[in-house]
Amino acid sequence: MDAGLLGTGHYVPEKVLTNKDLENMVDTNDEWIRTRTGIEERRIASDDVDSSDMAFFAAQNALEQADVKAEDIDLILVATVTPDTPFPSVSCMIQDRLGAKKAAAMDISAACSGFMYGLITAKQFIDTNAYKHILVVGVEKLSKITDWSDRNTCVLFGDGAGAAVVGPVSDGKGILSFELGADGAGGKELYQDKDDHLQMNGREVFKFAVRQMPESSVNVIEKLGCNKEDVDYLIPHQANIRIMEAARERLGISQEKMATSIKKYGNNSSASIPIALSEAVRDGKIKDNDLVVMVGFGGGLTWGAVALRWGK
Repeated sequence: MDAGLLGTGHYVPEKVLTNKDLENMVDTNDEWIRTRTGIEERRIASDDVDSSDMAFFAAQNALEQADVKAEDIDLILVATVTPDTPFPSVSCMIQDRLGAKKAAAMDISAACSGFMYGLITAKQFIDTNAYKHILVVGVEKLSKITDWSDRNTCVLFGDGAGAAVVGPVSDGKGILSFELGADGAGGKELYQDKDDHLQMNGREVFKFAVRQMPESSVNVIEKLGCNKEDVDYLIPHQANIRIMEAARERLGISQEKMATSIKKYGNNSSASIPIALSEAVRDGKIKDNDLVVMVGFGGGLTWGAVALRWGK
């Protein structure tokens, strides 16, 4: 059986932090943030809400849409670099909370590429008939590792979670091609320092991303033997509107065919692609039989992309 997405879900915190709010916190301004990143606001989780809480809410949402019961989940994969604690894993926490008693559980650390790594890992278990239903979640509480005095990074990130239930779909549907990659030599460009703060060499990460995201997007299409014109919808990692536009332009698709949740939520790291996917599905922007490309990059440095035919 081919592996596809049976249902999606997402959760974002209620608290909104606008660019105007940030003007009162650091030396920045709304116009600078909007023109360089495409971000107008982001969501920030309260102190009593952690990654496992957001992951749980998104997972519940995805299970409901997929019409799959928690007890029927065989494996839970959670992509995150901001777990509640180093261990137990967020995946184990939500396994217990969901009541997914027979599910194995593990976390994946691939930063903003994490959800792509999770999806592609899930595909292998489905393709080999080892498991039937796998829950994949991307979740981050980046606010707890953000240096709110660093104007270069604090304007970028937000909190949230997105999830998908992966399972067998009919022939010709589901994940049809994929690409995963890493360049450990670039790890120094995006990392968490000894004070637990996120550090980024914005110039180098930008250069890497505007090359890799378009390249990976084209690669997964070419592996299918399809043309760029065949792509119906693009869901890029919501890191920076200029990076996203580079991928869109390389595929030659219109702006209406690209997910852009960055305006409302900022960069949610591993949660950004599944949040954007979930919103696009609920808004009817992705239809049965659409060819969808999802592509991301992140710390590591890492990257990943999938091309899938939407539907069950």
